[in-house]
Amino acid sequence: MTPLPDCFCPADGTRVASGSLAWCCPVCRGPLDLDFAPTPAPLKSLAGRVNSLWRYAETLPLATPAVSLGEGRTPLVELTNGVLAKLDFLMPTLSFKDRGAVVLAELARRLDARRVLADSSGNAGTAIAAYCARASLPCTVYVPERTSPKKLEQMTAHGARVRTVEGDREAAARAACEAASGDPGAFYASHVFNPYFLHGTKTYVHELWEDLGGRLPDVLVVPVGNGTLLLGAALAVAELYTAGLIDRRPALYAVQTAAVAPLAHAWEEGADDLVGVTPAAPTAAEGIAVPRPARARQILRAVRDSGGTFLTVTEDQIRQAQLDLASRGLFVETTGVTCWAALREVAPGALPHFRTRSGGGTPTAVVPLCGAGLKSGLA
Repeated sequence: MTPLPDCFCPADGTRVASGSLAWCCPVCRGPLDLDFAPTPAPLKSLAGRVNSLWRYAETLPLATPAVSLGEGRTPLVELTNGVLAKLDFLMPTLSFKDRGAVVLAELARRLDARRVLADSSGNAGTAIAAYCARASLPCTVYVPERTSPKKLEQMTAHGARVRTVEGDREAAARAACEAASGDPGAFYASHVFNPYFLHGTKTYVHELWEDLGGRLPDVLVVPVGNGTLLLGAALAVAELYTAGLIDRRPALYAVQTAAVAPLAHAWEEGADDLVGVTPAAPTAAEGIAVPRPARARQILRAVRDSGGTFLTVTEDQIRQAQLDLASRGLFVETTGVTCWAALREVAPGALPHFRTRSGGGTPTAVVPLCGAGLKSGLA
């Protein structure tokens, strides 16, 4: 079995050995990155491989998983001229979080963890619960008190112990961190702090590149709370560009809800980190209601380096976008419609990088539809 790469702290350079159950920097308690720079396989070599995200084995920090449920390889459909949607709600647990959860569960299994702990506003918890069930690992998920009942039902159905925490998303994260710190045999499957999760979510872009014939769209529009999909996308773009498999990098457009937009606010201020963060207001987009994302500096830098920008959407725009997608045959949860909500409200000519596609060329933008509508119902 190929040795696992070490982790390191991007803030102070502290290294963490590959066999450790540590989930954060032991010095600054910040999130970790992976000392891993893979080279993707050429397009023609992918033919005939397993029809899941594990077909991109060269780009993943671990391979030959025992816990796979066939995740990945979700379809693309056109929403309007030049804008495609990737249907990541067609995953085993009905959300894109399966991409990172399967990698974390496989890692926990290989590290012989005694049990797995996680925190979530819903989708990450259901994904971790499912893949822990697949790996026969005991799992406890800490959730905020307003978590969707359907998501709680899904977690418990997979056998996870659910601990409801009074307060918001951050309160649930603190509770999980405290539990992990007090149990040296536990694996904290943090989709925020553990870099393996990002190397799972990056397969979203590797699939786009393959399905578009070795190209990427002009713009990748991504919902951002903790930024796990956006940072994974940035990883994949860098890998493909460095390998010479794409000749340009797409712009990253990050979407937040107006009710909880700490990153968009920092962007407007031209800051490199969060500025004057205020408590989160209620929002239907619970999956991105994160007032203090731990990887804020990395997210802002990734968007800036790509030449992208931030967009925000209101609660009414979310509701209208959800109904619009449903009228097109796509029932998507409230968080998962935010990117489409953003594009519906802006004339293409008003945004940089946007153009009308003609003659079947490269699409202008791709939006992810991240979770199934059955998870949250209508806004």
